[in-house]
Formats: sequence, structure tokens, C-alpha cells
Amino acid sequence: MEVHELVIEMKLLERRLTLYEEKYGVLSEDFYAALMSGGLSAYDGFDESRADFSRWKGIYETLRRRMDAYRKQLEGRELAEVLRVQPAY
Repeated sequence: MEVHELVIEMKLLERRLTLYEEKYGVLSEDFYAALMSGGLSAYDGFDESRADFSRWKGIYETLRRRMDAYRKQLEGRELAEVLRVQPAY
């Protein structure tokens, strides 16, 4: 996946995460840490939150993978090499 494609996908994922962050009132990073440490087990019995948490976790993990891929593609490259718009003379 090209750098510009990663940026587009990351922005779309961030928009999807915002919906959960607004609904539950916490940032995705904090939600993920609590979920992975077992801090949200009290919600396991609720179908809606369990389904939301599963989707939220998946979107967050996908975003992290895309961010890692983005950073790896930028390593050792000049930013000017990856810009999609080149200066017109």
C-alpha cells in the first residue's frame, strides 16, 4: 500500500473511532488499554457493548497496523520523495 493510500485509510479509521469515542466518552487508546488489561470485563454480559467493543478494538488495531506501515515506509526517505504533489515550475 502506498503512503498516500495509508493516509487516506488512517483518516477513515480515525473517523470511525471518533464515533465510539463520542458514544462512550473515552479516547480509543484508553479504551484499548482497559480492554486488554481486563478492566472492562463488567461489560461482557451486555450484547450491545460487547459488539461495540469488538468492533472498536478491531478498528483501533487496524489503525495501529496502518500507522506502523506508514512509519516504515517513511523511514530513511525524504518527505519530498513521498509527496503526491510536486512543485510546478
